[in-house]
Amino acid sequence: MIGVVHLSPLPGAPASDGDRRAIRDRAIADATALEDGDVDGVIVENFGDAPFYPDEVPPHVVADMTALTDAVADSVDVPVGVNVLRNDATAALSVAAATDADFVRVNVHVGAAVTDQGVIEGQAHETLRLRERIGADAAICADVGVKHATPLGDRDLAVEASDAVERGLADAVIVSGDRTGDRTALEDVRQVQDSVGDEVPVLVGSGVTAASAASVLDAADGAIVGTALKEDGLTTNPVGEERVRELIDAAKNGR
Repeated sequence: MIGVVHLSPLPGAPASDGDRRAIRDRAIADATALEDGDVDGVIVENFGDAPFYPDEVPPHVVADMTALTDAVADSVDVPVGVNVLRNDATAALSVAAATDADFVRVNVHVGAAVTDQGVIEGQAHETLRLRERIGADAAICADVGVKHATPLGDRDLAVEASDAVERGLADAVIVSGDRTGDRTALEDVRQVQDSVGDEVPVLVGSGVTAASAASVLDAADGAIVGTALKEDGLTTNPVGEERVRELIDAAKNGR
């Protein structure tokens, strides 16, 4: 079970107040609360930066993400991942290489999707080559049927998943609901599992709660959980350690 560290708006984002120390303190507090609640890993994400750049964030975002990911990694002993929204795999891998992070999330790794940022095209051919060039020892977790998006063209979910693994060389795939916090259809998860086989981890990327954790882990190998772990179940709120423990206990009982 991977908990999300949703970063407050970074300097330069429309909603930012420019207070880097406050952003860092909140990130460390959330990561620590997630670890204390017994998650298996955390992922750092620039969630507060809406509206998001489609596929290339400016250098100052990469710099802030690197500093913040490094601070989070120093504060916890669980694996750490990076997601640079909306789809900057180059930045995510660069941050991962600089901070020795364990994995990155790529929202559109293969194919193309119509999103609120416009049409985004997968760059698996660049991402895999960059990982080799810079020596980033980070697994690539690729979304299929990514949330807040519609595939460009009539593209079957199972085909996208097999392409992500067989042709995009993703190390794991993520299946989500339609939007942040929305339930992920377990039939979609099972379809993807059948498509990629037992050797490739399949994670649920949205909508997991304490009530659904057992059934989710019956269908998937793990989950990335954000909203359900926040105080009052609001994505932008701080992590609530009691909510983390409740969900993790449910997950462990489900296992």
